[in-house]
Amino acid sequence: MPRRSPKFTLLFALAFVCGDVSLASADATLEGTNPAQWRLVWTTHPDTSAALCWNTLEAGEHHRVLLRREGSADETPLEIIVEASRNGRYSAKSPDLYFHHVHLSDLEPATKYHVTFESDGKRSPTMFFVTAPVDDLPVSLLFGADSRSGLQARRQMNVMLSKMFTESQTAERAPILAFAHGGDFVMDGRTLEQWSQWMTDHELTTGADGRLLPIIPARGNHDGGKLFNEIFAFPPSDKNYYITDLGPQVRLITLNTETSVSGDQLEWLKTELPASRAEKRWLLAQYHRPAFPAVKQPWLNLMAWVPQFEKYNFDLVCEGDGHNIKRTAPIRDFKIDPTGIVYIGEGGLGVGQRTPKNNRWYLNSSQAKTGQGHHVQLLTFDRKQLAYRVVMLGGEVFDEYFRSVRTPTKAASQP
Repeated sequence: MPRRSPKFTLLFALAFVCGDVSLASADATLEGTNPAQWRLVWTTHPDTSAALCWNTLEAGEHHRVLLRREGSADETPLEIIVEASRNGRYSAKSPDLYFHHVHLSDLEPATKYHVTFESDGKRSPTMFFVTAPVDDLPVSLLFGADSRSGLQARRQMNVMLSKMFTESQTAERAPILAFAHGGDFVMDGRTLEQWSQWMTDHELTTGADGRLLPIIPARGNHDGGKLFNEIFAFPPSDKNYYITDLGPQVRLITLNTETSVSGDQLEWLKTELPASRAEKRWLLAQYHRPAFPAVKQPWLNLMAWVPQFEKYNFDLVCEGDGHNIKRTAPIRDFKIDPTGIVYIGEGGLGVGQRTPKNNRWYLNSSQAKTGQGHHVQLLTFDRKQLAYRVVMLGGEVFDEYFRSVRTPTKAASQP
């Protein structure tokens, strides 16, 4: 197992030495057609595309974003106008709230874009985002799940995510590109009032410098209904499984445990995996209900997806739902195996924590670790190793795990 990086540990400790995370206040006020509750959503091709979403309390008539690529002429600070491609009232009966989606395409990779949301002439503060790279550079990803309750803790976690995101852009380590959320955003996905509070709280992930944290969303069992697709700019009938490439060598596959785990979704997965494993150094998945849970019973994906994960030698699988901290021993063919797959989770973005059942064979091992507490997982990828760290609210690193690049195997190369 590769050794931990003292430089990383020192920099991380310096970034969070205070431990006590104070809350920032969001800039937006939800009234009239004032743009608020903004989100930057990544699904496919985040190097050249993104969805920008915001809400207004009134329907309004004209909704757009003002976009400027970094390095463009100062005398034309808002040189690109992109009209919203979809506007509408949320499908829930109350409260009255209106969404606006702008789908950006043909962006330049690894490029900074300044963005202002505008509805009927009222503008948000000017913020910015950076597209994913196409060069093979070290990168990091935040993963977490279960923000549906514990609102104070959720806000504190969001502030910490913002600080981690901002600090990673300047420190001597792989920058955080995005935040993968493994589901259960709210308690009841059909209740717009809860989603509205979540979206207001999500503003706290915006950096103090105005940098938007891209979110890569997975649907959880509490996220049922039409609102999920309206909030994250998916087509109305979308099934919410897709591929996100975080640079040329890191592929994240988002799956949906809240629809059939076999059928079309499994066939899609089987179709995508041969090229994914052949082309990418690092291959991982995120979804909500765990196949190797620390608290609950295994979900149906245990039999549908795990054989595919093992056939194509996934490097890490990210799960939610259990409300604890989990890192399994490496698993292959229902045994602990050094060539196997490690499953992490299980959600601590605000929700109350449960006690892991450490007597389960894949947890009752010196190669596994469990715990409790509000946390996020930080995943870092370079050309030689994957580094996994559990970061507790306040900054303590609770767990670390490293794995080297896999040697290609016959199983991984076969369709």
